[in-house]
Amino acid sequence: MKIAVDAMGGDHGPAVVVEGAVAAVREFGASVVLVGDKPAIEREVVRLKAQNLGLEICHASQVVGMGESPSHALRRKRDSSLRVSAELVRDGKAAAFISAGNTGAAMAISMFVIGVLAGVDRPAIAAVLPNLRKFTILLDAGANVDPKPWHLLQFAVMGHVYARDILGLDSPRVGLLSVGEEEGKGTELTREAYEQLKASSLNFVGNVEGRDIYNGRCDVVVTDGFTGNVALKISESLAEMLGDMLREEFLRDRRSKLGAALAMPAFERFRRRIDYTEMGGAPLLGIDGAAIICHGASPVKAIKNAVRVAREWAQAGLNEHIKAALEAEVARGGREEGRE
Repeated sequence: MKIAVDAMGGDHGPAVVVEGAVAAVREFGASVVLVGDKPAIEREVVRLKAQNLGLEICHASQVVGMGESPSHALRRKRDSSLRVSAELVRDGKAAAFISAGNTGAAMAISMFVIGVLAGVDRPAIAAVLPNLRKFTILLDAGANVDPKPWHLLQFAVMGHVYARDILGLDSPRVGLLSVGEEEGKGTELTREAYEQLKASSLNFVGNVEGRDIYNGRCDVVVTDGFTGNVALKISESLAEMLGDMLREEFLRDRRSKLGAALAMPAFERFRRRIDYTEMGGAPLLGIDGAAIICHGASPVKAIKNAVRVAREWAQAGLNEHIKAALEAEVARGGREEGRE
């Protein structure tokens, strides 16, 4: 089972991505195809002394820039490392692909080249965030800024299956992000989505607020891509700010430095609990394949774990389970029309 890795994606290019892929091969026994400029990839393989690992390299002559529009990437970059990675999945030569490159282009190329699952109107980006218990899946995290109520139901079903199959939760609790817990709160979108989620077979716990993303009240939080992306970016910046403030205070004087040294084991455990690199990246749920979208600044550890999660996704038969779950909801009376 091969995982295609866009070696040219991200802020650091092949220097970090290839090292992460090599680490996945060494630690997990993964089988990867490195996609991109062959000479550049080969230089990194030699640097890492990984020539004997049996790494497969698939040459691609173009790179999608982080600032390029998705439409330009689709029309003008037909031999990009991102597109070739998706084509390997489409053609059955890879079970999944990962990329730390342009998120919008990864979305568009996945939908255009690989296609969407039967029963899915729109794929969704699922951000896996830490909470007081383990993890919360937030979706959509940026793919669909103006969805319909039945799209949110589909997001909830996909998030439920991912939480069950990949995170190992028996009956994931699903919440709808709103401005209050009461049933009538929210926009027209959330009120209509509430009724559809309430009538579903999911373990729906009702409306949840932003604080519930992290307190462990639910396992899957469903929202539109605009709200989800704002929530995600605020969370990322808050984590960075808290880390910077802690460092400033611990280095302020001799007593603070001593306290920091004594507390270091606890802070290391805390760091591991909130470390996004443990999950590698955000799965793009709803495509007829598997794709993990990594942060552009992903370090080696994130790439390594993205390969691991992509392999677990493919091994778990996640897409077949998503299709079956969606079909079951339609059979219960869920909405099937209005595909977009």
